[in-house]
Amino acid sequence: MGTTMIVTGAAGALGRAVVARLARDGHDVTALDLAETAPGHGEARYIGGVDLTDGDAVSRAFSGLKLHGLVNVAGGFVWETTGDGAPETWEHMFRINLLTAATCCRAALPSLRAQRGAIVNVGALASAKAGAGMGPYAASKAGIARLTESLAEEEKDNGIRVNAVLPSIIDTPANRADMPDAEHDRWVTPEALADVIAFLLSADARAVTGALFPVAGRV
Repeated sequence: MGTTMIVTGAAGALGRAVVARLARDGHDVTALDLAETAPGHGEARYIGGVDLTDGDAVSRAFSGLKLHGLVNVAGGFVWETTGDGAPETWEHMFRINLLTAATCCRAALPSLRAQRGAIVNVGALASAKAGAGMGPYAASKAGIARLTESLAEEEKDNGIRVNAVLPSIIDTPANRADMPDAEHDRWVTPEALADVIAFLLSADARAVTGALFPVAGRV
């Protein structure tokens, strides 16, 4: 296809699945992460050690790429009640879930405008209705939803589409370890979520922008 995609948070389970799916579709994929190395990225150009909250570092990683698509996977999760938690948790969730995406979107815009490309952000279903202990995480993911909507409005006349997926629980080794007694087959697999992301990047979704797609599996 001759198209270039960037996937952030590429060292994690979802990031690896997205990279693999996009590479299988014939895209030239650049995989970014703070982790210096990550296994299983033979199909992509892996760049580690990138602080995705650092505008200069992100700009260097994006430099020279004729970018058609950006997938903001980078993020993390903390369960902590507000009463028993710490302000630092809120800052941490903001930085790794929202600031990373905002920084990467900003760096990608000039190239995406030239190519009339697309952005897919990874939000969370919990951003619409948060349970106990989900405040810091859900608030940061609510920011992803608002970033997606506002950026879609700002860039629609420049030809850039911006959408988000809102997964429930993703079936990863870490989540299985944290919830060993759960019905894991009800969760969303990284591969299934990667399929939705690939669709939103594709020409088949050319009429879709500013959308927040729930991807809940059977949760």
